[in-house]
Amino acid sequence: MNGKILTMQDVSCMGQCSMTVALPILSHFGIETVILPTAILSNHTMFKTWSYLDLTPELPNIFKGWEDNGFTFDGFLLGYLGKKEIMDAAKECFSKFSSKNAPVIIDPAFGDMGKLYGGFDEAYVESMRGLIKSADIIIPNLTEVCFLAGCEYKEIYDKEYLEACIKKLSALTGAKIIVTGVEFGDGLIGEAVYEDGKIDYTFEKKLDMRSHGTGDIFAAVFAAYYFSGHTLVDACRKAGQFVAVCINNTEKEHSYGVRFEKALAPIE
Repeated sequence: MNGKILTMQDVSCMGQCSMTVALPILSHFGIETVILPTAILSNHTMFKTWSYLDLTPELPNIFKGWEDNGFTFDGFLLGYLGKKEIMDAAKECFSKFSSKNAPVIIDPAFGDMGKLYGGFDEAYVESMRGLIKSADIIIPNLTEVCFLAGCEYKEIYDKEYLEACIKKLSALTGAKIIVTGVEFGDGLIGEAVYEDGKIDYTFEKKLDMRSHGTGDIFAAVFAAYYFSGHTLVDACRKAGQFVAVCINNTEKEHSYGVRFEKALAPIE
């Protein structure tokens, strides 16, 4: 696509996640990528300790600079935000800097395996319920679907349960919904894609490795294909295939992320 995409999420200096995967992946796909870092961490939070610099106080100055220069963006990709105040800033950003019909993609990024990530609570979930009303596409996992929609989380489930939860979430937002990490116990894992009242699925073989950052990689690759004109289902399929390659390229000792760099085409 010709245009600029803004990605808004944290920067973990060490670790393959959030901004440090979104920026190189979107750029690799030929998309001019503008960043809005919400915080700087020494490393992501799967490590024993970390530092955290909140950039919320700087956002008004960044917005002022953008306004003064007349910047607008042709699409948005939001990942881990971490604070209600950043969600308020995101809404302001959409209002001030969207070019005509600029799509908003939001990965809620607040929980997994039936639990909220550390530091999050129901108040944060409630704020996210408000933010996704501004989205064109949301990319939650099942845990996030359940918290947002008020469904009981089930580790083992069937299509009937999943689709009921998706439709309940759909009533809270006009966004198209992509549920990641969907599996029905048949050795496959993939996405449920809800668009215009219809649910489609795309699956890959489930690999015997659970890694950090794969959701961020999926969202970035999905956004790259979607912003380049692919359908939701096709963009999901390609993103899922990309993540599978990344996992296959990663040795098990490399526990803090996946080697996505090897999946990008080398420079000739």
